[in-house]
Amino acid sequence: MSLNDTPAAERVHIGIFGRRNAGKSSLLNAITGQPLAVVSETAGTTTDPVRKSMEILPIGPVLLIDTPGIDDSGELGEKRVEKARQILRQTDVAVLVVDASLGKNGDDEELIRMFEKNGMPYITAYNKCDLAEIVPATGNNGICVSAVTGHNIKELKEKIAGLARTDSEKLRIVADLLHPADFVVLVVPIDKAAPKGRLILPQQQTIRDILEADATAVVVKEYELRDTLCALGKRPRMVITDSQVFAKVSADTPPDIPLTSFSILMARYKGMLDSSVGGAAALDKISDGDKILIAEGCTHHRQCDDIGTVKLPRWIRQYTGKKPAFEFSSGGEFPGDLSPYRLIVHCGGCMLNEREMKYRQREAAAQGAHMTNFGILIAHMQGILKRSVSVFPHMAAVFGE
Repeated sequence: MSLNDTPAAERVHIGIFGRRNAGKSSLLNAITGQPLAVVSETAGTTTDPVRKSMEILPIGPVLLIDTPGIDDSGELGEKRVEKARQILRQTDVAVLVVDASLGKNGDDEELIRMFEKNGMPYITAYNKCDLAEIVPATGNNGICVSAVTGHNIKELKEKIAGLARTDSEKLRIVADLLHPADFVVLVVPIDKAAPKGRLILPQQQTIRDILEADATAVVVKEYELRDTLCALGKRPRMVITDSQVFAKVSADTPPDIPLTSFSILMARYKGMLDSSVGGAAALDKISDGDKILIAEGCTHHRQCDDIGTVKLPRWIRQYTGKKPAFEFSSGGEFPGDLSPYRLIVHCGGCMLNEREMKYRQREAAAQGAHMTNFGILIAHMQGILKRSVSVFPHMAAVFGE
């Protein structure tokens, strides 16, 4: 996979925020070297977030996001501001753009408070410094730039790079659990929702992570697993399966071989494994009429037996013997009010970055809603949760071992 092929969720998200006419769109164009965003003297030109994937060394692949002005007004303006706030919860590094001739105001200070509340590194870019009669004092986390002349644009990118988390600080999907020359068997049923001839993203990412650990990935379909394990001639380090065939794969995998799923690996990768294991237990207390939100991070064409909207509700009703009320969300939309939900069941989040997933987890906890993910809930319902998380050494304490 080249840097240009890096999925958006794996890129460092750099959000560009500020008031209308501060020059956010001009700055995006200057950083990318391309006229991506429409630039105008008319306030409120940017009505929807504008995204651009590129590389900034030494970070590597990043996603730049230009947002509507935080001071927009009126009914449509409020909707634009909400779009900007949605981007805020995805942002790894924030750039606050301030018109150098005007300086900061209350809206800018409110954005800074939001950055700091969320533990988000940020830099203040005083734009239009070529037009300012008095150059503002920038402080340690500020810089004077001009999107028109290109003044200090290179230096701004260097400052952004200095604030971003490096690859060495990021979690791994599975590589940290492996040793060179290990065998890992991946059980990959054909997913009808995936484009023809293509593995779904968590499967692709897991295979790459295995190879980067100098281990070997053996990919089989669910009905090939038993014969493959016999034919290998070597005990695999673990078996990783699609959660939808967990029961069959568990039955075909000897007890001494660790077993987990792509979805459970993604839960750990996105920083929500422990809370998701605890959240799954809430299913045992579901009553008739309780609301369950099933949330997915992507939008895709629904198949007749879709995992999120069909299979999970069916399995939950069968397991609990109850008739809960199901609601659904997908893509970037996620309810602000989570208090009505007894349980939130989230997908692995491969299309969402870690910060967005942690935001959703944090909001659920703050509003008293239990949250788990697809694979963990399926393992719980099939009585194999303890086995499926035992590949992670720290999980022994969760089960009292």
